[in-house]
Amino acid sequence: MDAVDLFTQHWNRERPDVDVSPMAVIGRIQRLSRLFEQDLKRFFSDFGMEFWEFDVLATLRRSGSEAGLTAGALIKVAMVTSGAITNRIDRLVAKGWIERQPCPEDRRVIRVRLTPEGRKMIDDVLPKHMENEQRLLASLDMDSREQLAGLLRTLAESLGDGAPD
Repeated sequence: MDAVDLFTQHWNRERPDVDVSPMAVIGRIQRLSRLFEQDLKRFFSDFGMEFWEFDVLATLRRSGSEAGLTAGALIKVAMVTSGAITNRIDRLVAKGWIERQPCPEDRRVIRVRLTPEGRKMIDDVLPKHMENEQRLLASLDMDSREQLAGLLRTLAESLGDGAPD
């Protein structure tokens, strides 16, 4: 029995007229999200970074483009406001991990790209991050992970979370 089982059991006793079964899924997703956030915060602090910093560096690295991405492209992936992405870019520029570069074809467009230091940081941290995530999922075998990933994908897509353009 976990905390969500206890909560649903209590609700079923106190309000048997209300179907609280969605809590079994949504409550667990919320609790897991908090647990993952706590663990990842500790993990990334060992490297002098926050999760969102890793996320921006990883997005730029996996884009495969030396030219980088526009702030607009980063907004779509990070699901934050333009003000938030500007703040994040400013902070990563200050750390020396990314730089702003005018687009040669259209100088009105600013691209954000990794510096050599930023590329080294993401390349060093990524394998360790994957080891940490393996540890977080150690209680699930590969078949269970794939099944869970598929179910979560179906749910995310049903709520409008498709692949970014």
